[in-house]
Amino acid sequence: MDLEKLKKLREENFLKHKKKKREYYLKSKTKDSPAKYKDFKEIDYSEELNEENFLKNMKLIAKKQKTHIDDRKDQIIKKIEDYKKQKKDYYKENKKERLNYDKAYRERKKEELKEYRKEYYKKNKEKILAKQREKRKQNKE
Repeated sequence: MDLEKLKKLREENFLKHKKKKREYYLKSKTKDSPAKYKDFKEIDYSEELNEENFLKNMKLIAKKQKTHIDDRKDQIIKKIEDYKKQKKDYYKENKKERLNYDKAYRERKKEELKEYRKEYYKKNKEKILAKQREKRKQNKE
């Protein structure tokens, strides 16, 4: 086979694949196909979102969420306490490393802050001096 025939064959195969893929996609989009979820039902948004139903639905959702949280309240509190205890233990174990890191971080930031102040003063020297002169004059008066 020469190159042209191979290119043509490849193009045909690609088009067949594309067509097959499109058919599969369209088949899954049709309403005839079985629903992906067993409790699936279409929602009429004009009815769901009108003023009366919307408020009622929001209250229903809030009530369901509250009952769910109330049912799990003990579990949630226990998880929070476990997390606090775990965090406390972690900090006790790694206290020295954390303190050393914090010290190094403060030193590094102190140097960066000194450099920043020097640069800032160089850039705004005249403005700063003018403000200082005005403050001195006001204090004398």
